[in-house]
Amino acid sequence: MHGSSIISKKNLIIVLSDIRFWILIFFIIRLFGITNPPLEIGHNWRQTLTNMIARNFYESGLDIFNPRIDTTGDKTGIIGSEFPFFNFIIYLFSVVFGYAHWYGRLINLVVSSLGTWCFYLTINKLINRKVAFNASIILLSSIWFAYSRKIMPDTFSVALVIIGLYFVTEYLSSGGLFKLFLFFLFITLGGLCKIPAIAISSLLIIPIFLKHISKKRKLMVFTAATVGFLIILLWYFYWVPYLVAEYKTQLYYPKGIIEGFKEILQLKTKTLERFYYSSLHSFLAFACFMAGLVMIFIRKNTFLKIAVSIVTLSFFFFMIKAGSVFSNHSYYIITYTPVMALVSGFCIWKIKTRYQWILLVLIAIEGIANERAGLFHLAQGNELCKDRREARLTLRACGPRMLRDHTVRHFWRSLADHSPHCRYPSGRPAGVAG
Repeated sequence: MHGSSIISKKNLIIVLSDIRFWILIFFIIRLFGITNPPLEIGHNWRQTLTNMIARNFYESGLDIFNPRIDTTGDKTGIIGSEFPFFNFIIYLFSVVFGYAHWYGRLINLVVSSLGTWCFYLTINKLINRKVAFNASIILLSSIWFAYSRKIMPDTFSVALVIIGLYFVTEYLSSGGLFKLFLFFLFITLGGLCKIPAIAISSLLIIPIFLKHISKKRKLMVFTAATVGFLIILLWYFYWVPYLVAEYKTQLYYPKGIIEGFKEILQLKTKTLERFYYSSLHSFLAFACFMAGLVMIFIRKNTFLKIAVSIVTLSFFFFMIKAGSVFSNHSYYIITYTPVMALVSGFCIWKIKTRYQWILLVLIAIEGIANERAGLFHLAQGNELCKDRREARLTLRACGPRMLRDHTVRHFWRSLADHSPHCRYPSGRPAGVAG
């Protein structure tokens, strides 16, 4: 009995020390309510916009170069937005299973979980297993926890880039053209889905200075990355401006450097909040991040010092280009969250093992507790859809001005996706543009 209890204890420790177990646990937790409509109080318009494009692919025919929404009145609805790869996958699911509003949640959750696994594998290869484990647990408990099940391209795009970085580290260490192709594919798709995600790929500068990597492999990576970046630039700086000029519908409004910097400073309180709270959703994790930065830059850890500096500078560029949008929207920090998780994980690694577990448990509890609204938010939205008459009366009381607001239109379309009986206060079905 004593021997079997020792074996059981060892097996338990092995299981609890395996990041795959925790990725699975977090995956299962976030399956709760996965089929519910996107009725979150925050970002329901952004999620329903993603669904609109996917549903128009399904109902009107696939035209991936001309994404179309339903809220532009007499216009065509074609919008200058991110490359609709995420929407395309939702469309593929709809072709096979019939349209449903919740596919995007599951797709994002699967891809983000794979991204977490590749995040772990990459850090394990470049640093060590304990830092990789710590960083992955912190990432799972961060803003990643709620947004990886939203129908939005943010964690989806970052996960694709992380998967690409995993394959490039494998290629640089052991070769293989298929690994190089997968690197090119995932990096390109990640940047196309949301351009700030490529800030993480600035890490590709580092291999240039590593002498043990052959010049041929460096050249192959540089070529693949250049082609990928050119494709991303063509979409965002040629095709999107063409769509905006031709069809007069725009999703995002990048700022000039000076204008963006001024807006960031004017909203400095909110800007700082994105770092100390929105990203990791844990003050304890943020304290570890700050301590980790001190450790990295005071001690001789050249690799981490260069890696963190490069990604931070790249991210700050996108942050300034976004301007007030970054400060006012919690999810723009998602691109930088893996870096903060890595630095926090590095800090915890420097602590005694018994205390590492305590810290990770506390960080996970704090992070999930602060994200509870993002996971258990749907009761309010479902009650609204159940009582459609009350919802119609509420919007009618707000008057026609509110009905012209795009956020309300997107929200009402999400109700239509959930129930075809939901209608605008005018009586017109919610799924009809106008």
